[in-house]
Amino acid sequence: MKVVSHTNQPCERWRAGVETRMHVSAGNGAAQLCIFEQWVEPAVGAPTHWHPVEEVLTVIAGKAEMWIDEDRGVLTPGQSLVVPAHRKHGFRNVGSEMLHIQAVLASPIFEATFDGSPEMVRRWLPTIV
Repeated sequence: MKVVSHTNQPCERWRAGVETRMHVSAGNGAAQLCIFEQWVEPAVGAPTHWHPVEEVLTVIAGKAEMWIDEDRGVLTPGQSLVVPAHRKHGFRNVGSEMLHIQAVLASPIFEATFDGSPEMVRRWLPTIV
């Protein structure tokens, strides 16, 4: 049995104004999903991108504008957005306090392609032992 202590996972600066803590991924033994939290400063977020798998974004604290293609909405604590695979989406903090979200991807490796970038970003690959 493998137990992962979330508080022992390091925080990573994702981009200016965004801190990420990966809880579960291929890097610590997951085979089919990754789960991570992000803390996002006001007016910052994730630019439009897509994943080859489904994603669920859940607001824990704060207020987020989220979008899938041209469809936009504002989510508050206790609400989730289910993003189908291959759909362009993103979010930004539209509140005055820190936005805290949890993301779950149906892959143990984070893979995303951002608008305007020809290359896929890959994070949290399996740890080589």
